[in-house]
Amino acid sequence: MEPLKIEREESKLRADPSWADICLTCGTCSAGCPVTGVDGMDPRKIIRMAALGMDQEIIDSRFPWICTICGRCEYACPMGVKIMTVMRTARGLRERDKVPGPIHKGVVMCLERGNNLGIPKDDFLFLLADVGKELEEESCPGFYVPVDKEGANFLVTINSKEPFGEPDDMKFWWKIFYAAKENWTTTSENWEGVNWGLFSGDDEAMKTITGRIVEHMDRLSISNLLLPE
Repeated sequence: MEPLKIEREESKLRADPSWADICLTCGTCSAGCPVTGVDGMDPRKIIRMAALGMDQEIIDSRFPWICTICGRCEYACPMGVKIMTVMRTARGLRERDKVPGPIHKGVVMCLERGNNLGIPKDDFLFLLADVGKELEEESCPGFYVPVDKEGANFLVTINSKEPFGEPDDMKFWWKIFYAAKENWTTTSENWEGVNWGLFSGDDEAMKTITGRIVEHMDRLSISNLLLPE
């Protein structure tokens, strides 16, 4: 009689079953994790679940979204277990309409309108000119916000929450550029500096959003990028 063979379903998370033996459960990962204990979060638990093939349980849990993807666990692990990789892969395998919070909505908005909050181009340009004028009158004579400037030294992206709700925060960077006499520019379209495709596990969206920035740099002949976010 042939011995019974148990076929292990291939892991959607690309988890190596040997991790169950490699992991020392030493706690180095959980000790460094800034969210250990939140809703029972423990990186060791995630790796055990992955090694046992509990992919869907991980995907459906809150653990991948509680994780900040900071990488401390993976960096500190003495056995090289790819903890952060499992977390982010699990995010990507979640059905998009079940991604928590506004993250996926922001990705869709950015793909459609060029920024996470859907700020219209004309409104954005008006705000830059208006806030730039304020800075000129306050402390920086001759200052203006350069937009789509060819040959600048730096391309500067913008976090959409700033023009939406905290426009004065942009002045802090602008003052530095003014004092340093820096040659910089932002763009009139696709200027978003926060790539929510990265955070949501949507690799295709992440590549598209990143690609737009690269296209700006090529089009305007700019060699340096600044992501203030």
